[in-house]
Amino acid sequence: MDGTNSNRKYEAFKIPGRQQNEDGSPPSPAKASEGASLEADAFYEIEYDSCPIPGVGKFVLKPQKIETAETDEIRVLFGKMRDIAREHRSALNYSRFFDRRVHYENTLIFYKQGLFMKDFTDDYEGSAPFSQYFPYYQMMGYEQLRTYFTWRTRVREGKVSDTSLSYAFLYIYELLNNIGVKDPQDGLDKLTAFWDAFRGYHKAIDKYVVRWLKDYHIYYQHQLPRFFQKFVEQNRLTEYYPPMTNSDDPFELFCGISSYDIRKSAFFTDETSKLVTECFCFVLDRLRQILSGKGIPFDESVFQPSQKISEWKPFRDALFYNWIKQPDRRIVLSKNEIYICKQNKWEFSTVITSPGGRQLIGYIMKQMEADLRKAVKYKYKLTANLSAVQHELSHSLEAAGLSLKEIISSAVAEFYREATKTVVRVDPRALSAIREEALITQQRLIVEEQEEPVVPVPAPQAAPTPPVPQVSLLLSEAMPPFPPPSASDADVWEKLKASLSETDLTALSIILDGGTSLRQFADERGMMLEVLVDGINEKAMDAIGDSLIDDEFVLYEDYINQVKELVK
Repeated sequence: MDGTNSNRKYEAFKIPGRQQNEDGSPPSPAKASEGASLEADAFYEIEYDSCPIPGVGKFVLKPQKIETAETDEIRVLFGKMRDIAREHRSALNYSRFFDRRVHYENTLIFYKQGLFMKDFTDDYEGSAPFSQYFPYYQMMGYEQLRTYFTWRTRVREGKVSDTSLSYAFLYIYELLNNIGVKDPQDGLDKLTAFWDAFRGYHKAIDKYVVRWLKDYHIYYQHQLPRFFQKFVEQNRLTEYYPPMTNSDDPFELFCGISSYDIRKSAFFTDETSKLVTECFCFVLDRLRQILSGKGIPFDESVFQPSQKISEWKPFRDALFYNWIKQPDRRIVLSKNEIYICKQNKWEFSTVITSPGGRQLIGYIMKQMEADLRKAVKYKYKLTANLSAVQHELSHSLEAAGLSLKEIISSAVAEFYREATKTVVRVDPRALSAIREEALITQQRLIVEEQEEPVVPVPAPQAAPTPPVPQVSLLLSEAMPPFPPPSASDADVWEKLKASLSETDLTALSIILDGGTSLRQFADERGMMLEVLVDGINEKAMDAIGDSLIDDEFVLYEDYINQVKELVK
């Protein structure tokens, strides 16, 4: 022992639970634990002070004034935001982040915290990096939060700069949840603009944003003014969605499944395509509205999912909380994509269309064209046969006291009336000149009255000349100069008969008899069946303005009687 401590003496005391056994051996662990009771025996807590010893040399302590710490309002705000997460037990359990329940709770926490901080702005001079999978506020420290909100403030001002990729994804998550936007359209505009600007720094966001943009149109479709296909075209994104091009557009979609393809009609030209397309979409919307009022689901009666149905979640690989109670609906993006929402849950499947559904769409499209031909005074007429449609929707309409033909005709008339209405635009400069001329005329009349020797009588003021209207047609560019009717129905069918060859007439006869030997007939003459049918349809287009045979090599019901006369 050191000599310094040799003179020290310590009073012995008994250590609880350390008694020796009767034979002098140390106690067993079991007996030791039995004897050591915190309540019955004494125990000691020793605290070592690391501060200098008061009153010794240079370590003499002097009294100091305790300064009150400045309040950091931003730190207090962050603390309130973090308090939101304390309601959820698994909020800080990052080790189980990919657990479904944990992930759901984190999406909920993110959404609530995002709403709490949606209007916050910052101007932090520092900069702290951040890298985390599935980033959200609860993971971020004080400096990281200030860095992010300062960067977000500048992004909202239109100043997109480079930053940690996790910050960028966090901002995208906010837009997907419609945090900090006026409405879904505003959120879509901000998402598109940010992607276009930020991908110059990090192209890694492309594969995610491209998929999320489509999900955005599916999830928020009922609140967006245009279809996904139009969005793709307007933003020149066809390279990212090649399978989607012309698929979400109602006109293109329905043409693909219809038994009657209006795109093959002589009436459908470069000059009339816009008019026809807009008219069909108008008729379709009006039909949906009327049927919905009667509790008749239009899309469900036409489009059916295949037997293979799988669960679909919007915005996969993102922190997204299903914050909107979705209405039950079906969204058909293409013949291979149908999304079904039922009781706020989504399913995905491919599309199948029944023969009755194809006939129904074919009739709607053909009747619309027939009414539009009459409206524009097209030289050739067209008829559509509703009796050939074998679909339960037509029976449902009859039971509800509605006529499908009248609904279509009324919608076409309304569309054409609105499309061709006269718009009067008054030039304010011309109106000012007219008023000045009226004032000069008024003054001249007053002078002439004063020069008369008779008792003056107040002259009536001349009424201003009405402004000359500038007239324009809303669809003047889309309206072709159709010639007036020049031939009767009998004349056009005689013209068609004269243009048909013996082979054409024989083929038509075979089709009338069921068409079972039509392909054999074409093979015997060394012709492709498709070429033979296309030739007949081209001649019919020139004569009557319509095809005779559909894609399944069947005569259209409207022309069966006329074709019978042709082949006599």
